[in-house]
Amino acid sequence: MESFYSEQELKSLGFKSVGEDVRISRKASFYGTKDISIGDNVRIDDFCILSGEITLHSHIHISAYCALYGRFGIEVEDYAGISPRSTLFSAMDDFGGQWLIGPIHPEETTHVTGGKITLKRYSQVGSGCTLFPGVTLEEGSVVGAMSLVNRSLPSWTVSVGIPARVLRERKRGLLKFVP
Repeated sequence: MESFYSEQELKSLGFKSVGEDVRISRKASFYGTKDISIGDNVRIDDFCILSGEITLHSHIHISAYCALYGRFGIEVEDYAGISPRSTLFSAMDDFGGQWLIGPIHPEETTHVTGGKITLKRYSQVGSGCTLFPGVTLEEGSVVGAMSLVNRSLPSWTVSVGIPARVLRERKRGLLKFVP
């Protein structure tokens, strides 16, 4: 048995759409495949969890142990990537003590807020990062390992830390390889 689903198996999983040359580990988990679109040349490695409204454009790699919780939407544009053990939360519980926390409780007893997460073209999330709801990584922005991204980051920068802050500008040399 192959480590990745075959093209026929991918089509049978019920995704909203699936492009060409898509490699998804049999050990990845999906919830609500009808709301997940996958472009061309996408790879999703072992032990990833994808749920909710997710749009993956083309030429994207999602490394092992990543979680994308897309209740309010996640969009990953061309040539972007997510390194191992990173988590993207488009929704967040209210931890203030006036509401119950978690998906096991009736909706009227919880207070969940959120916003769409967008990774623009050529952006990259480093290993072990956490992204909060409503964040946009602008074109070419990179987040260093183990950073907490709680606000949008400017284009063609390298950011690190808790919370993530711009460290320096990023070169655009990779543009010579892609359209």
